Amino acid sequence: MLKLDPTVEHHPVVVTQLEKRASNAQLKAADAITAFAGSMMFVYIHAVIFGVWCGTALFGHDHFPFNFLTMVVSLEAIFLATFVMIGQNRQAEFQQAKADHDYAEEEGLLQENTDLTKAIHELTKALHQHLIRDPAPGDGSTSAAAEG
Repeated sequence: MLKLDPTVEHHPVVVTQLEKRASNAQLKAADAITAFAGSMMFVYIHAVIFGVWCGTALFGHDHFPFNFLTMVVSLEAIFLATFVMIGQNRQAEFQQAKADHDYAEEEGLLQENTDLTKAIHELTKALHQHLIRDPAPGDGSTSAAAEG
């Protein structure tokens, strides 16, 4: 399971999603299973189990030792595929929540930038009007420049 570094500021959606996963026993179990199933230890354990199974089955009295093995491996694949899909669904939910948050943040920044641009434009117009109407005494360059 992913743990947050307390020295780093994290995206609010990341914090929310991890808190949600930490508070739900089913999600914690799914995280633990997928973390183990995605590790090399999982591969090593299976290699040993399948090796022992196949090795002992060859010298045993069972003439079809691989039928049960095939069933077990198929069931395991079904469950692991389900956990992978659960993880993909959670990842998609996380990405959507992050995208929604980022969109809202960017829309707010866009509105703020638009308001600032309008304010700058209004101040520039007011400054321009002030300079044209009230030239400095004895300075004809401002009005001449404005007329020309």
